Amino acid sequence: MSLTLRQLKYFSAVAEVGRISHAALQLNISQSAVTTAIRELEDMMGQQLFERHPHGVELTKAGRRFLSHAYAVLSAADEAVRMPHEGENVEGSLTIAASYTVLGYFLPHHLQRFEQLHPQVTVKVHEVAREAIEEGLITQRYDIGVVLTSNVVLRELSLETFFGSQRRLWVPAKHPLLDKAEVTLADVAAEPYIMLTVDEAAATALKYWSKTPHQPQVRLRTSSVEAVRSTVANGLGVTVLSDMVYRPWSLEGKRIETINLRDAVPTMNIGLGWKQGIAFSPAMTAFRDYFRQLFLEPASGRTGRGRG
Repeated sequence: MSLTLRQLKYFSAVAEVGRISHAALQLNISQSAVTTAIRELEDMMGQQLFERHPHGVELTKAGRRFLSHAYAVLSAADEAVRMPHEGENVEGSLTIAASYTVLGYFLPHHLQRFEQLHPQVTVKVHEVAREAIEEGLITQRYDIGVVLTSNVVLRELSLETFFGSQRRLWVPAKHPLLDKAEVTLADVAAEPYIMLTVDEAAATALKYWSKTPHQPQVRLRTSSVEAVRSTVANGLGVTVLSDMVYRPWSLEGKRIETINLRDAVPTMNIGLGWKQGIAFSPAMTAFRDYFRQLFLEPASGRTGRGRG
């Protein structure tokens, strides 16, 4: 029996949500198809990848080891399919500004790929807060910003949004909310809440909370995503954060589960920003084209763009 990407995709989906039924819904396929794929993998590996429980499934030690390999294979396959086409030989320099979250969880991989495509472009990156990015783009201290476009304030900037990272509820393994058919912000309000503050995450959270009659019971405020991850995994509270910063394990190796909320929670939008009316250098154009090729469908034209 040969290993397939389909099996790895189904396996990783089950590992992330902890329930075969939920993974099937997420993948829009039958539960039996997911069960069959998992059984095929376990037969092929000669060992159990999941422990079955009434509330769902948990990865075994072998399953945890296999998950890291599955992620690597799926990432490599996705990169091979979506790799932007090599363009003309571009030379020059590019000064990029990015915030903590963008630089920590999104940008490095793309910088490496961009430099492979354009080795003659010298790239300098600055990690700064959103206000400093905006000011630096206006004064042209930075050529272009990789930003959370939903946070940008200044109207003098042009924005192009490439994708939105879904926000979901994070809970520790075996949390009672995992057994509910649907979970709302009212349910979350009854739990101690861990509030991330970096990159205006707290302000963003309070915006969508303010549209409900509920408020989070904040137990801890921290600028560290890893602190949030560890605190949630150890059962000290729950949080709502985006998939971009989600990892299923804390640094101590404890499991973090995610739950789709019934309430409307905005995505975390990521894209580029630059000063309106500025003349693009060849390096800037190549950088913007890289993301357009990677994230925008050819038929969509400029769909997904913010203000221009």
